[in-house]
Amino acid sequence: MAAERSAGGGVQSLKRAFDLLEHLADTGGEASLSELAATSGLPMPTIHRLIRTLVALGYVRQNTNRRYALGARLIRLGENASMQFGTWARPLLTDLVDEVGETANLAVLERDEVVYVAQVPSRHSMRMFTEVGRRLLPHGTGVGKAMLAQLPADEVRALLSRTGMPAYTEHTYTDPDDFLRHLQRIAAQGYALDESEQELGVRCVAVPVAGTPTPAAVSVSGPEGRLTKDAVSRIAPVVQHVAAQLSEQLAARDLTA
Repeated sequence: MAAERSAGGGVQSLKRAFDLLEHLADTGGEASLSELAATSGLPMPTIHRLIRTLVALGYVRQNTNRRYALGARLIRLGENASMQFGTWARPLLTDLVDEVGETANLAVLERDEVVYVAQVPSRHSMRMFTEVGRRLLPHGTGVGKAMLAQLPADEVRALLSRTGMPAYTEHTYTDPDDFLRHLQRIAAQGYALDESEQELGVRCVAVPVAGTPTPAAVSVSGPEGRLTKDAVSRIAPVVQHVAAQLSEQLAARDLTA
């Protein structure tokens, strides 16, 4: 047992196992044992022992090509962590609704999809149909575009090649080159707009949250009749302020790593 203790007082094999999971996540897909050995610096026998245990537990899977990828059992952990993220963010979303009068949302990027983890509805009788737990492809949503605008272009291209770019409405971006140029404009202005790209008649203002372990964004959505372009110029700075507050709370809770 003493040999298993790391310098920080923790269990060394446990730390190594989580390091391997992080390395697998960084590959964006799958990796061989030799690739994991090269990136982690661990000896091959150690890699093999840890991977075998993680496969048996369901946290890693072995593909038919004998390469390894993250396992399905991690999905439940990630989804529960995301929902907890949404729970403590709700007070700030409530403040956002109080100030702008429209529905506020918090979403994260999981497995190439946007998943909504928190929402505070507006007090208007006409509300949006997006609900907590809903999953959408990122290219057709304001929150998705806000998150993708923070990623390197090659990562975005790889994601789009995996998901495709189906048109939800006639306004949805469906060409990768046009979309990447659009993301550059989003990054420059500091917020994204969904202009009836997911649902006709709906406008959304979305801002990425900095310092999150996985990409995240906060948004305000409403019908175009209320969320006019003039209203956007007033609302966007408010959403940016709330996104900055969320980032500060993440840092205070030490959840940025």
